[in-house]
Amino acid sequence: MISSDKLKKLYLEFFQRKGHKIIANASLIPENDPTALFISAGMHPLVPYLLGQPHTSGKKLVNVQKCFRTTDIDEVGDSFHLSFFEMLGNWSLGEYFKEKSIQWSYEFLTSKKWLNIDEKRLYITVFAGDEKIPRDTESARIWKELGIPKEKIFYLPKEDNFWGPIGSIGPCGPDTEIFYDTGKEPCGSECHPGCPCGKFNEIWNNVFMEYNRTQDGEYELLKQKNVDTGMGVERTVAVLQGKDTVYETEIFTPLIKRIKNLADIETISKEQIKSVRVIVDHSRAATFLLAEGIAPRNVEQGYVLRRIIRGAIRHGKLIGIEEEFLSVLSLIIIETYSGEYPHLKSNEDFIVTELKNEYKKFNNTLARGLNRFNRIARKKNKIDSKDAFLLYQSFGFPIEITKELGLENGIFVDVDGFHEEFQKHQKVSRISAEKKFGSGLADHSIETVKLHTATHLLNEALRRVLRKEIIQKGSNITQERLRFDFNFDRKLTEQELQDIEEIVNSQIRKALPVKRIDTTLDEAVKMGSQAVFDQKYGEQVSVYTIGDFSLEICSGPHVNNTGELGRFRIIKEEGISAGVRRIRAVLDS
Repeated sequence: MISSDKLKKLYLEFFQRKGHKIIANASLIPENDPTALFISAGMHPLVPYLLGQPHTSGKKLVNVQKCFRTTDIDEVGDSFHLSFFEMLGNWSLGEYFKEKSIQWSYEFLTSKKWLNIDEKRLYITVFAGDEKIPRDTESARIWKELGIPKEKIFYLPKEDNFWGPIGSIGPCGPDTEIFYDTGKEPCGSECHPGCPCGKFNEIWNNVFMEYNRTQDGEYELLKQKNVDTGMGVERTVAVLQGKDTVYETEIFTPLIKRIKNLADIETISKEQIKSVRVIVDHSRAATFLLAEGIAPRNVEQGYVLRRIIRGAIRHGKLIGIEEEFLSVLSLIIIETYSGEYPHLKSNEDFIVTELKNEYKKFNNTLARGLNRFNRIARKKNKIDSKDAFLLYQSFGFPIEITKELGLENGIFVDVDGFHEEFQKHQKVSRISAEKKFGSGLADHSIETVKLHTATHLLNEALRRVLRKEIIQKGSNITQERLRFDFNFDRKLTEQELQDIEEIVNSQIRKALPVKRIDTTLDEAVKMGSQAVFDQKYGEQVSVYTIGDFSLEICSGPHVNNTGELGRFRIIKEEGISAGVRRIRAVLDS
């Protein structure tokens, strides 16, 4: 049986033998992305290199990347959807293209030396083409030459077989997807790969990124043809082990066993399946998000974290777990993954403390929600759709709890109306998520590049004014402003803010050159380079120097000279969590 650990090792070994360099698993928080909350795909950290920026490890890369997708949270509970997952990926940055990519995928999947999947169970989809992008007959031809019968190759439209960009602009292209036939009966005569009935499971996606989507919605050819592939670890392991769901694999069974013990249940009923799966997924996701230093809050990453923690707690109560339990599950997750992700162990105290604190806060919220339910019930003698949704959104009441309370008190609950309200909410949330992903790392506008360069100056200025132990805890850059988070335990004085501004502006007035040095991580450390998120760097890194003022490991992009920046001005300084401050600043022309 191939376990998840075995799959990851085999994948990395296979592509190393094909000349690929292993690159580090990036932080879940995008490093230079002005819009995205989390890394949602293996290619996300690589967008600058897909656009042509040289990568320190060369043109053929491979890794395992942890990912988190906000758009999949509401889907968790079925057989395969997860909010947090690991993605295997190999990339060609202008090196090989369709033929080698497809051939190597087929070899890894079917060779007895590697995964040894029966090629007769493989089905393929390719891009059907549209008015802007031609039909991908080349990929279909390559698959046929490998022995895939033409009746097992399906041409599907853009919504199925065209990947990217991460947001509205950036690198993208047609893809060819590989599906595994589970052996289940088809749902009908039109059943094909991509059908949601469950007969076919997607196990690999090869994206041929040769286009850049522009702001006006046009597609221009990139200066290099790239390959971006993705294979979900959890989903592929389930297929290889012949399991019907990802939750039946060794990845999740220890957690499920502990949940059953906490809930004092021997067999999980049909009514309890979704709750158990949500708890499993959300506890793992919350543990990894907390390990990044994110704390539960009411905005941005902290809001998403709070949502999944409280979702897990709600479902725990539905299956009879009354005590705080997420910290218990997190210790299992930390033990399981800390060998591969040592930052989980080093942040264990923070993870456990935050989970316990959030449980206490949510219990208080649930009590207030019960009071609201009683007030509504007394006033209206019913819970209509808007009331039910209010209880869900503001107080964390799943419709199941509201419905049970209604039955206990002889009060009608509009369950169907709630689901209509919920679907409206999901639609708005997805639109918001798409907007949030905006231009992503593909935004190399001059304004964004200037502000990114300014964060280097700000980072060093903070160290000189406050203390040398200052480190970056996060950043967010748009075309209008920069936002920079750093470790400090008190409000900055007006004089300190003025001193920081003056130091940054003095370096801008000096018109210092900004230069890139590609070197090893060890050499970068010896040089005295500042670094953030130790776990995300590979053996080869880029170091950016700004004159003799700043020396920092970073992947860019940057201006060539600080004289291009304009005047730096701090517009706000505030605390965002215990020991973490935030500065917002702009560049005036």
